[in-house]
Amino acid sequence: MGHKVGTEHYIQYYETDQMGCCHHSNYIRFFEEARSRFFDEIGMPYAKVEKEGILSPVVAAEMEFKMPCRYSDTVIIEAELMSYSGVRFSFEYKICNKETGDICCIGKTKHCFIDDQGKVISLKRKDASMHDKMTELAGE
Repeated sequence: MGHKVGTEHYIQYYETDQMGCCHHSNYIRFFEEARSRFFDEIGMPYAKVEKEGILSPVVAAEMEFKMPCRYSDTVIIEAELMSYSGVRFSFEYKICNKETGDICCIGKTKHCFIDDQGKVISLKRKDASMHDKMTELAGE
């Protein structure tokens, strides 16, 4: 298992649908929120990394809904780095209701590193210290 970071999110009214449930399109945003926090906490914030010409698009995403998040729920979004190859990496996510502990959603995203021209790059060649940190945190 890799490094894990959790972040809290309060479900806003505008994030819900007519049925009072958090709309499914928001969960991918919650994944990004937790992933951004992950990179902030390890000293690789997106803003800094992107200034160095390193981008990391989502190339695949999946979600499985267990139970709905509802307006005024506070959820804990966990992002865990599961793999890192030097070029590609993946995360797994778990969104839980803070009050009840119930799992609301689980998911995965896959990413790669590209330059500002869209060409796939090796992080080891571009920034060895970031590569070493990712390798360490992925447990590989």
